[in-house]
Amino acid sequence: MANNVEDFSQFGISKEEKDKLVGEVIRYMLFKTHQNSGCPVKRDELTQLITKNYHQRNLPTFVINEAKDKLSAVFGYEMRLLSRSVPSSKAQTRASQSGADAKSYILISHLPSDLYEKYVVDANTAYMSGFTFVIISIVHLAGGKIPEESLWSQLNRMSLSDSEANHPALGNIKQALELLVQQRYLQKDKVHGPEGNTVYYELAERASDGPIYDKVKEYISQIMRETS
Repeated sequence: MANNVEDFSQFGISKEEKDKLVGEVIRYMLFKTHQNSGCPVKRDELTQLITKNYHQRNLPTFVINEAKDKLSAVFGYEMRLLSRSVPSSKAQTRASQSGADAKSYILISHLPSDLYEKYVVDANTAYMSGFTFVIISIVHLAGGKIPEESLWSQLNRMSLSDSEANHPALGNIKQALELLVQQRYLQKDKVHGPEGNTVYYELAERASDGPIYDKVKEYISQIMRETS
């Protein structure tokens, strides 16, 4: 980072203090991402790491930005900011709401595919990646939103049932689907209608993120070409 000493000197802290804070943010991102199966880390959590002992305005932004630079340069990870989306049925009522936990971060590897598969990919979770891609594709083809009943109907055609708790690759199928909500690939919404409540699954901010969204469209286009 250019003029780094000059940049952080405005906060009245030493280089050692600044480096320690950056290291804490990096360790927290790596640990929480691994511990919580890739679920986004709220920006508030990172801010609290910094403001626990330091109260200078704008210091959290500075430290987080430097942590992003080091994660990229040293570990090959992009620390990407996500803004939490809301279900379409609640978009108008919450459009003006300013949520403190609306922003979060995820880690995206930019290692070459051969190195990523050799050193990063866990063979035990590879099936979950495939499951995630299939679910996102189903919801995308449904227009970005699908009733829970219709989604399970599609999954049943692939021999995946909401009552199955011991799938050889995915374990509890219902919990696997819920994990996608926690990871912010999907969001779950209960809509009140004249015939009662209907639960919908809708694409969340992570599934709408550029690289993932482009891969889904490419995959669907390929399937359409092969079946036409």
